[in-house]
Amino acid sequence: MQIQIVSVGKIKEKYINQGINEFEKRLGPYCKLTFDEVKDEQAPEQMSDKEREQVKAKEGERILSKIKPAQHVIALDRTGENWTSEKLAGEMEKLSIHGKSQLTFIIGGSNGLSNDVLQRAEQKLSFSKMTFPHQLMKLLLLEQIYRAFKIQKGEPYHK
Repeated sequence: MQIQIVSVGKIKEKYINQGINEFEKRLGPYCKLTFDEVKDEQAPEQMSDKEREQVKAKEGERILSKIKPAQHVIALDRTGENWTSEKLAGEMEKLSIHGKSQLTFIIGGSNGLSNDVLQRAEQKLSFSKMTFPHQLMKLLLLEQIYRAFKIQKGEPYHK
């Protein structure tokens, strides 16, 4: 399976990058993993709703430019479905069985994802009703993808 993670912004925190690198290594035997980071739009802390939508639209254009038509897209969004680790494993396995071996996960910036990106996604996934830093979401997502492969293979890790 080919898994692409498209995210907004660069990760600056060393500890997050170390965790990402660890799970990237662990995922090597299970999938071909690629990362596409798009530039986050510079914006003031205080914005009107219109300005926030403009920022999301610009970031959304950058995100969509990284996605190919054949890719199955799952957007991480707080309005998405809450899945268990087993459900993620099952969804990934089902996609693979049905010939959808190119899977893209999208992580938006601090303002969320544009409507265009959400419409492009076949599925929306929420990790929690809580708010997490989007940089940390990449690490959490990689851990869950790794866990999903371990569940699929019946290998120890998931308890």
